[in-house]
Amino acid sequence: MATNGPDLSEDPTIGRLVADTTKDLSTLVRDEIQLAKTELKVSLKLSGAAAGLLGAAVFLILLAVVMISIAFGFALTNIDGIGPALAFLIVFGVYVLIALILSFIAYRKIKKVRAPEQTMAAIKSNKQILGRG
Repeated sequence: MATNGPDLSEDPTIGRLVADTTKDLSTLVRDEIQLAKTELKVSLKLSGAAAGLLGAAVFLILLAVVMISIAFGFALTNIDGIGPALAFLIVFGVYVLIALILSFIAYRKIKKVRAPEQTMAAIKSNKQILGRG
C-alpha cells in the first residue's frame, strides 16, 4: 500500500529538516514576491489613471489662473490713473509676493525635516545581528 505523504514512523534527519525548511522558505519568499508583483500591477494601473486625471485637473487650474489674472488686470484698469501696463504689473507683483511667501514657508518646513533615525538604528542593529549569525 503506497502512501503519498511522508512516513511518520521514521524520525527525519537534521539534514532533511534543514532541506525541507530551506525549500519551504524559498517557496514562501517566491510566493510573497509574486503576490507583491500582482498587487503592484493593480496599484500602478490605478495610480496611472489617477495621475492622468490629476494632470488634466492641474492643466485646467493653470488655465483658470491665467484667465483670472487677465480679469484681475483688466479690473484694475477701471481705477483712475492705472493703465493696462501698470495693472498687469500689479498682478505680477502680487503673484511674486505670494510665491515668496510660499517659498519662505516651504524653506522653514524643509529645515525641520530630519533623517529617519529610528529606521537607520534598526537597520544597523539588524546588520549586526545578521553579521553574528
